[in-house]
Amino acid sequence: MTIDTPVSDQVFHGKELKKIEDEEICMQCKDFSLFYGAKQALFDITMNIPSSRVTAFIGPSGCGKSTLLRCMNRMNDLVDGVTLKGEMLLRGEDVYGRSVNVTDLRRRVGMVFQKPNPFPKSIFENVAYGLRLQGVSNKREIEDRVEWSLKRAALWDEVGGRLQENAFELSGGQQQRLVIARAIAIQPEVLLLDEPASALDPISTLKIEELIFELKSQYTVVIVTHNMQQAARVSDYTAFLYLGELIEFDATDKLFTNPKEKKTEDYITGRYG
Repeated sequence: MTIDTPVSDQVFHGKELKKIEDEEICMQCKDFSLFYGAKQALFDITMNIPSSRVTAFIGPSGCGKSTLLRCMNRMNDLVDGVTLKGEMLLRGEDVYGRSVNVTDLRRRVGMVFQKPNPFPKSIFENVAYGLRLQGVSNKREIEDRVEWSLKRAALWDEVGGRLQENAFELSGGQQQRLVIARAIAIQPEVLLLDEPASALDPISTLKIEELIFELKSQYTVVIVTHNMQQAARVSDYTAFLYLGELIEFDATDKLFTNPKEKKTEDYITGRYG
């Protein structure tokens, strides 16, 4: 199956897509490479991440998806022996520049991991945690922001009457949405999701996917997923990585139905990976 309609005329997830070169760009990789000691894990990645869209990273295990994602808010700073080449830009500023405050960067670029990781605190305090770290002390402001975040994370109706309960009493899917609420409470510009639904049941996965669709109206979302069907459902743009290289990046429907590269076609049709 092929698509003859230009990308600029396509409507995806109810929103018209521009050509990638006409999109407002939030983050950029420019000839970005990463090494673990002498071993190279990412090879000259060049890619633009559009604002207020969902971009998915797909590819087989070990291809560099999560490694690249973690570079976007410098999580790989915590790994010994990592060296980098090239640039990773947020609104035109190199996130690895000497003047960049890493704490501020991680406020602007939030992250949610594969396994839900709520703190051993109440539901309320989980969401309020980042606000308190930022110095917000007004009780009413914190309460309003917690409610707002839980509503945005589609969790308020389920937990609004029991905010003082321990977060560990929530189900796995609820915990993951709580972690997302915690991440958006400090109002980041970018939300990174590292396989956020891989450990969840189908119903919880659907809720996370619906949430991702809602969040892109306010945030730039980048998701790593091993599930190609999920990438096709939730993302506007998709990047296919293989052995640390970016093989292809395009509008999701175009990449999945009419890929330019044979490696991409082989992967999405199940010939390898």
